[in-house]
Amino acid sequence: MRSPNKSPASLKSRRKFLEIAAAAGLTAAGIFAAVADLREPALAQGASAPVDQLMAGEALPDVVLGKSDAPVTIVEYASMTCSHCAAFHATTYPELKRKYIDAGKVRFILREFPLDPLATAGFMLARCAGDDKRTAIVDLLFAQQKNWAFTEKPVESLANLVKQAGVTQEAFEACLKNQDLYDKINKVRDHAAEKFGVNATPTFFINGKKQTGEVTPEALDKLLEPLLKG
Repeated sequence: MRSPNKSPASLKSRRKFLEIAAAAGLTAAGIFAAVADLREPALAQGASAPVDQLMAGEALPDVVLGKSDAPVTIVEYASMTCSHCAAFHATTYPELKRKYIDAGKVRFILREFPLDPLATAGFMLARCAGDDKRTAIVDLLFAQQKNWAFTEKPVESLANLVKQAGVTQEAFEACLKNQDLYDKINKVRDHAAEKFGVNATPTFFINGKKQTGEVTPEALDKLLEPLLKG
């Protein structure tokens, strides 16, 4: 489970994102928002957030998987560079989709909670692809995380990876210059930190109940079975 840097992370993150922009061949114009410091958690493990507040609306529209009237709603806050998030999406998410989402039992929403500027860039690219492709790009970035996030030239590796999904270099650069999108992704993260006490990834809210850390398929079954009885 990854936690964000607190202290003077704002200026460091701002500088780092500008470095990423420069490495991608971008101008600094339009990429000046600093990553806000995250507050201490307001909700402990197992505590609940009112579902109506969780679903009240975000700076970016949710991309929802599953039936709108499913009895269970899972909201995951993840970071594209979080290895625990990638592990969840490699091992548990396929079972979650097969047994619960596709079966109409769970409505699943992944929200942006970038822990570093590179994660922000990954989420921006997923959003720029459009709602119909956003999930596919997220899946690709998690599946190939070690091949772009932890390389010597992550921006170049990221650009080469998303080309597989049809993202041209021109579209790549234009996306990372989108100041409005950058701000909105960080607003999603900041709202989660301030209102729901999210301070690490992955963090899940299962019908409002907070669950932090990677969840195994077996643990997921135990969490969902009581909510699906009857």
